[in-house]
Amino acid sequence: MKNHPLATVLIVAILCITCASADDQPQSDPPINDTIYFPPLNSDTWETKTISELNWNENELQPLLDFLDEKNSKSFMILHNGKIVVEAYFNNHTATSPWYWASAGKTLTTAITGIAEDEGLLDTNDKVSDYLNIGWTSAPLEKENLITCKHLLSMSSGLDDSEGNDVEPENLLYIADAGTRWAYHNVYKKLQDVVAAASNTTWNSYFNTKLKNKIGMTGAWLESADFNVYWSNTRSMARFGLLTYANGKWEDQQIIPEAYLNDATNTSQNLNLSYGYMWWLNGKSSYRLPQTQIVFEGEPIPSAPSDMYAALGKNDQKIYVVPSKKLVIIRMGDAADDENFALSNFDNELWEKINALTN
Repeated sequence: MKNHPLATVLIVAILCITCASADDQPQSDPPINDTIYFPPLNSDTWETKTISELNWNENELQPLLDFLDEKNSKSFMILHNGKIVVEAYFNNHTATSPWYWASAGKTLTTAITGIAEDEGLLDTNDKVSDYLNIGWTSAPLEKENLITCKHLLSMSSGLDDSEGNDVEPENLLYIADAGTRWAYHNVYKKLQDVVAAASNTTWNSYFNTKLKNKIGMTGAWLESADFNVYWSNTRSMARFGLLTYANGKWEDQQIIPEAYLNDATNTSQNLNLSYGYMWWLNGKSSYRLPQTQIVFEGEPIPSAPSDMYAALGKNDQKIYVVPSKKLVIIRMGDAADDENFALSNFDNELWEKINALTN
């Protein structure tokens, strides 16, 4: 087992006092407040909740942390109804260290697209070419005109996913009609151009104003030739996970439209039942993986709750949201085992450890 001297676990003890009634008969403990907690903006303050308060198995915490450390993790968080139960850092990573979201950040693009649609700036049923003009792909015009913004959200554009990540027109080649083929592809990035064009501003400006600043996130988009990847500290990733868990609402402000977010976290097409709008869905009868057209039977992460949905990124960047258990779970780090694009065996192994703690 590796040492992790800088690991930080925020488990704050709260003294529970049981009051006796007037006739000295014992009373049951008061129920845990069910209101979702939101950490304040522009502050390091974040309320906590104890493992004992939740009646979890505290003996399973250290095995979970050891496993995370051994699997090249840099950070890990568990929120219950918004409050921190576990927060740990490994391998010289700290609470202020930035790390990349990789494809887990696709869900940020999902969120912003829904916000822009709610503001009347775009319609996800519209052709992408309505915003980017014709010729944004190398597909024949009649085929390009089949591709809507919703096809980009659901990874069903029909464009060839074997041409690499560069989304210049010469690399966006027709392979099938939109809506008839599911393929995990970087073409989703074109939605950022759609939002910028529709809002008459830059992607970064719209993102910062409509999402980042409203929930107190830090971080920035770092763009290369092939990718536009979000980097932030772990708590910022947790803030976005919490916003999603709260059905797009932050305190009393609806930021992501609830109906749109519901669509985003449910099956978006009949080609990959385990995929919404860039959110991966558990509990479905089959799933597909990036870079393959094989349909795998069963749910993607058998050990995880069936209602869980997740933002998954290269080398095991994770946001797990579990409404039935009121959990948001974050993992950042290097690849746990082999390099991967989204799902990996690590997901199932990690959930076995989480279940041992929380069940």
